[in-house]
Amino acid sequence: MPATLHDMTMPNYFALLPAAGVGARMGGQRPKQYLDIAGQPMIRHAIQAFERHPAIARVYVVIAPDDGYWDSYDWRDLAKLRLLRQGGESRAASVLNGLRAMAGEVSTQDWVLVHDAARPCLSQALLDRLLAELTPDPVGGILAQPVADTLKRGDGNGRIRETVSRAAMWGAQTPQMFPHGLLLKALEQAGTDVTDEASALEALGLQPRLVESDASNLKVTYPGDLEVAAWRLAQAGRGDTR
Repeated sequence: MPATLHDMTMPNYFALLPAAGVGARMGGQRPKQYLDIAGQPMIRHAIQAFERHPAIARVYVVIAPDDGYWDSYDWRDLAKLRLLRQGGESRAASVLNGLRAMAGEVSTQDWVLVHDAARPCLSQALLDRLLAELTPDPVGGILAQPVADTLKRGDGNGRIRETVSRAAMWGAQTPQMFPHGLLLKALEQAGTDVTDEASALEALGLQPRLVESDASNLKVTYPGDLEVAAWRLAQAGRGDTR
């Protein structure tokens, strides 16, 4: 839809969660996003972070067309939720399909917050910080955490080749927040092999902003991470999202 003057001065915020993957490193019998944390599928906790935030107008979730798990859960209490059965072969493909599908409902200047379904512990405080720091920015940016560990580069055979300086190094997280039109253009030009949205913006010659995050916004990657995520949710009073 054409952007109005109101759209340009008061952009809206939309969340987009690509959830068409299988999470092979978890080694489970079902896709990672449906694994149980505190009595609910992990993806529900991720969605709820945006449901709770008053600035987020809508939450789009992109799942695989043949996803056989989604309909076994009750999502009716999630008022902002919009489901898109248009998942692609990669994360970038799913995000690109989602951006195209939502194009008729958002303006090019509206902000899109792309978030991992496997990051269930996103806090309202981190969301507040992201929106506050990026809304005035012409490019957008990402949540990220400064690297604290000493970094080693391996030689491919289980031995250290060299120590890499951690100065100015950050670990990328999500949400990654960019204007809809800019992100759509970046992904269409970069292709679907990029591993995150910021990489596509970088390929355009742009420099997304880094917004400092912390370890609470963990990504569930390995089985032991489920217990850590459950503990963090309990500490934040989010152990049961029903």
